[in-house]
Amino acid sequence: MTRPAVVLLSGGLDSATCLAMARRDGFAPYAMSFDYGQRHNAELAAARRVAAALGAVEHRVVKIDLAAFGGSALTDANIDVPEGGVQENEIPVTYVPARNTILLSYALAWTEVLGGSDIYIGVNAVDYSGYPDCRPEYISAFQAMARLATKVGVEGASIAIHTPLIRLTKAEIIQAGLALGVDYGLTVTCYQASEEGLACGKCDACRLRAAGFAQAGVPDPTRYR
Repeated sequence: MTRPAVVLLSGGLDSATCLAMARRDGFAPYAMSFDYGQRHNAELAAARRVAAALGAVEHRVVKIDLAAFGGSALTDANIDVPEGGVQENEIPVTYVPARNTILLSYALAWTEVLGGSDIYIGVNAVDYSGYPDCRPEYISAFQAMARLATKVGVEGASIAIHTPLIRLTKAEIIQAGLALGVDYGLTVTCYQASEEGLACGKCDACRLRAAGFAQAGVPDPTRYR
């Protein structure tokens, strides 16, 4: 039987590519998305489209409330999404405190229930906004913790956090995804997309995405306002 792997699926470009890569690697992908109090639900609609198009065995949307704490432009309507581009050596206000730790913990729980030991997450440490929980050293630390904190890890299984995009440029991610049949027109990356999924074209996520398509030399299917 094909082994299960939980894939964290936001509905954006990177996570869609990650889902396709999990299938390529021979796993049965179980997609997991989160309604965590983000600014819009367009990305969740996109996640549903992507999960269906790429053949996820199951797709679950888990509701949690990170907006209860705020502290990020993505979870607090009183904080504006910056539109001035990515600043070096500065963690932007679009960083959601502890988000990847929380999401990976949920994925770890489902992985154990499924009898698996593999999780895919589309973090990237090249063309990204400087978030601390996208770095290789963070992923290594979480993986070490997972092996200590779970029944499957204590019993000897090698829990693996797969990060196939972590050292790729955005252009390389797009090229890899297209080779695997990803339809990026289904995805939504914008931090402040409309409910119809139309992108602003100004936020960091939009800028990085647009630059990636330009550098990859392929048409950008993003629908802009």
